[in-house]
Formats: sequence, structure tokens, C-alpha cells
Amino acid sequence: MTTSKTIAALLGPTLIAGAASVFINLNAWPALVDQAFHNPALVFMTGFPLFVAGLAIVYFHNRWTRSWSAVVSVLGWLALASGLSRILLPTQLAGIATIAAQTTGVMPLAALVILAVGAFLSFKAYKSE
Repeated sequence: MTTSKTIAALLGPTLIAGAASVFINLNAWPALVDQAFHNPALVFMTGFPLFVAGLAIVYFHNRWTRSWSAVVSVLGWLALASGLSRILLPTQLAGIATIAAQTTGVMPLAALVILAVGAFLSFKAYKSE
């Protein structure tokens, strides 16, 4: 469980900060996504840190148990898949991201889910046993 708590202690606050950023800059997000995802080189380059982070999580924590720690494994696989897709399909992702960012309600809903997952992981990581 130590590995689960360590990774959750890193992921939880990071997800909370990302969700807070979306809520604070909600009006700017469509323009930010439009700029970022219309630059295939930027999409490509952001794929590598995501891929490496996902690979590290999957390598050190590929646990599929009926406990909260499975969330860590799911996030690792999602990061790995997201990074790989950005590396392999940088130009194709532009349309999907632009539509999602400009569709009313998608960004706040996504940020709310990310905030909830981040809060859950932070709680599990930082609570005393």
C-alpha cells in the first residue's frame, strides 16, 4: 500500500491543481485548447511526459484489487494511452479537443470529475491510519 499512497500523494494534489486551473480560467479554456491543439508539435511533445508518467505508474503499480488503489492503476493506464495517442496522432487530436473545449458544459464537468478524483486520492494518501 506504500506505493499506492506515494503515487496518490503526487497525483491527488496535481489533479486538484489542474481542476482548479480549469475553474479559475473557464472562459479562457476554449482559446487555450484551440492554440495548444492546433500546434501538432506541442501536442507531440506533451505526449512524452504523459507517456513516461503513465509507464512509471503502470510499471510500479499495476494492481487490480478491489480497493481504492485500483484508481491509481487506471490513471496510470489512462496517462500511458493519452501520451501514446499524442505521440502517434498529434494532428488528429486537434479536432476532438477543439470540439470538447467549445461544447458548453464539457470543461466544467471534466474539471469536476478531475477534482473529485484528486480529492479522493489526496484523502487516501494523506490520511493517517
